Amino acid sequence: MNEDLKIKLYTDMLRIRRMEELCAELYTKEKIRGFLHLYVGEEAVAAGVMNHLQDQDNVMSTYREHAHALLKGISAREIFSELFGKKTGCSHGRGGSMHLFSKKHRFFGGSAIVASGIPQAVGLALSAKKLGEERMTVCFFGEGAMAEGVFYEAINMASLWKIPVLFCCENNFYAMGTALTLSQAQSDLVLKVKAFGLEGMAVDGMNALEVFEESRKALDYIRNEKRPFFLEFKTYRFRAHSMFDPELYRTKEEVDSWKKRCPILSLKTQLFKENSLTPERELNIQNQVDEEMMDAIGFADSSPFESEASLFDHLYEEEETFHETHL
Repeated sequence: MNEDLKIKLYTDMLRIRRMEELCAELYTKEKIRGFLHLYVGEEAVAAGVMNHLQDQDNVMSTYREHAHALLKGISAREIFSELFGKKTGCSHGRGGSMHLFSKKHRFFGGSAIVASGIPQAVGLALSAKKLGEERMTVCFFGEGAMAEGVFYEAINMASLWKIPVLFCCENNFYAMGTALTLSQAQSDLVLKVKAFGLEGMAVDGMNALEVFEESRKALDYIRNEKRPFFLEFKTYRFRAHSMFDPELYRTKEEVDSWKKRCPILSLKTQLFKENSLTPERELNIQNQVDEEMMDAIGFADSSPFESEASLFDHLYEEEETFHETHL
């Protein structure tokens, strides 16, 4: 892994962290309303996986999807505008934090419904296979989704029909406020999927370099074998489940122990040891990240809301347009 790639991973994680920290701050100022689920602590997963993907590849995510959207190419301007409910948002201000979507970037959204993106990802991958398209399909979900019946229906179909999709489980050990070991009798998630004929492995989700390398191997397997693959990323969210969560289910000591394994700090330390990063270069990266995010917030703040006259827009597709597009 060359120096430039490591710097790219580090920079992407910083972009995610800064975006999410600003989201928390703006939420307290009521610039962002509704539910807000932050990705702080889990940055290595998004950075390590998303840096393999191309423009034509499909991505499905969860309601904790800001990071995936950003690294799929949706601009910080579009993301913050969507969080602010503005017309310039990627979903025209109609989706908010949990429903980022961009057909242009083949980012098929987050969803408030746990596990709902998994069968959709299988459908996208099946479509690509049937049409002979050279595109990967990657689906992110939490370990709580593996308690849903639709997860097993989807992976069974993917395995049975040899549908090329990468299942990425972001296991942060708490489905909302319930520990994995208290909600699922079998907590070995890789063992679970192997019962359906899927190959899979567990990965240190706090190590961006390991995530990147194992994701590469998984995607190579999918391309070569034309079969699905499952990756369990053992990671941890440093913040509560959502901004409404009183976080009574875990101790401060537990959270602090995971913070010592911060993926950004770990990679930063390694880069300094390798002389790939200097104080000057680090400051330059931080300034670039801050400039990107401040510009995005300013853009979102000054953008208009949709007018009342547009209330019924985007509900139905005109029949002629539908036939021209889909037939």
